[in-house]
Amino acid sequence: MAEDLVLDTAIRDWVLIPLSVVMVLIGVLRYFVSKLMRTTQLPDSKIIKEGQVIIRARNLRAAANFIPSKAFRARKLYYTNEENGLLHVPKGQGQNPQAQMLSDPNMAMDMMKKNLSMIIPQTLTFAWVNFFFSGFVAAKIPFPLTQRFRSMLQNGIDLSTVDVSYVSSRSWYFLNLFGLRGLFSLILGEENATDDTQRMMQMSGFGFDPSKSLGAEKDGLDIVQHDWVLPKFEQRAGDVLRKRLSS
Repeated sequence: MAEDLVLDTAIRDWVLIPLSVVMVLIGVLRYFVSKLMRTTQLPDSKIIKEGQVIIRARNLRAAANFIPSKAFRARKLYYTNEENGLLHVPKGQGQNPQAQMLSDPNMAMDMMKKNLSMIIPQTLTFAWVNFFFSGFVAAKIPFPLTQRFRSMLQNGIDLSTVDVSYVSSRSWYFLNLFGLRGLFSLILGEENATDDTQRMMQMSGFGFDPSKSLGAEKDGLDIVQHDWVLPKFEQRAGDVLRKRLSS
């Protein structure tokens, strides 16, 4: 049976609160450091042009049935023509983001700055927590948990008799690291530079080829079945008018 512990108030005053305050201050400091290290880049005109073409092609698919068949076929050919269509990407001309990063030193430098501003503070903070606060039971969660949460909440404490709801100081560090996103959004705004989860998603999504969106939109436009709805509108208006006159 798990044992109940009596937490000393000194642990709250000298471990729990200082650790939380330091994590918030480090997050704010990282935001301003990242803001100073950030460089403004001009958007690529080719990428902007491709994005506008995709938006126009989507609007054509959405409103295809509101234009005559001849006009739709002309617009469809303008986008999907195999020779000079706006959505046609010749083989071998697709963008390679990795090669683009290697050819652009500014992009590689910006990525290195972002990684340094994320990795170095985390490494130093974790070393500080591990050296000064290792082995402390810092808090208790006010609701019961299953044994699956033990490895997440009691990192650094090798006692199977302690209830799962107790949180170690090292686990409290990780909870603050990934759980302060809402607080940083209130303090720094929605687009803050301290969102580690968003950075990890961006890094994992690196390698996305924008030219694939052109091919996908071209395939979607090719399979559109055009059905002009204007004659149906006239027939429907006539039916409504006859019902009004007969009533």
